[in-house]
Amino acid sequence: MQALHTAATGMAAQELNVQVISNNIANLRTTGFKRQTAAFQDLIYEHIRRVGAQASDQGTILPVGIDIGGGVKTVGTPRQMTQGTLSQTGNDLDLAITGEGFFKIQMPDGTFQYTRDGTFQMDNTGRIVNAQGNPVQPTITIPQNASGLTVNQQGQVSVTLPGAANTSTVIGQIGLTRFVNKGGLQPVGNNLFIDTPSSGPPQDGLATAEGFGTINQGSLEQANVDVVSEMSDLIAAQRAYEMNAKVISAADQMLQSTTALFR
Repeated sequence: MQALHTAATGMAAQELNVQVISNNIANLRTTGFKRQTAAFQDLIYEHIRRVGAQASDQGTILPVGIDIGGGVKTVGTPRQMTQGTLSQTGNDLDLAITGEGFFKIQMPDGTFQYTRDGTFQMDNTGRIVNAQGNPVQPTITIPQNASGLTVNQQGQVSVTLPGAANTSTVIGQIGLTRFVNKGGLQPVGNNLFIDTPSSGPPQDGLATAEGFGTINQGSLEQANVDVVSEMSDLIAAQRAYEMNAKVISAADQMLQSTTALFR
């Protein structure tokens, strides 16, 4: 009975939907996290009577047809790259981006990955690095005994050096990278993304330049997850799963009734 298979595809789709929602909720407090949604499409149809076919010898045309759907399939889990709210931390190396752009991180193998997580630290050589110890690009090294670290909205990093108490010295420039289709970036964990053919090539630039956002020192971007919306979606997914299970139960009862007629 086709209804059994159709309802089974619906249950599988809603199971994946719940997995996506649960990941969003789990990352509610993850810095720079971007929520995902599950996207679905209907499966191929069995055309028992094709709409527009000839209905009689007189040439009349069927105004409607009979099409039996095969169920549903998941076509993607697109990531919503909307801006998250900024949370003030007061830490000099906590940076948040308002607008377009990603921080560029150099990996140990020389490749680059990208993030909206500006929770940066200073390693034992004075370099500005992410939580995994990989340097932010371009690489910036803070001199020993420097004080008064500031990062302006353009990403310029300045410090006060010993013997120059009233003078700030620019020691580097944090860059930003943008993509034509930022939703096409591939997540790899640790709040990092890599570029793909879908995202387009990385476009390096500077904060406040045309097409790029600004950098905010002493702040972090929070996840763009709305817990109320996620809970509402979770309830809807659960009810959809239950209704598909009910269809399977109903189809089973119909098959039992049919079988009983032949006993």
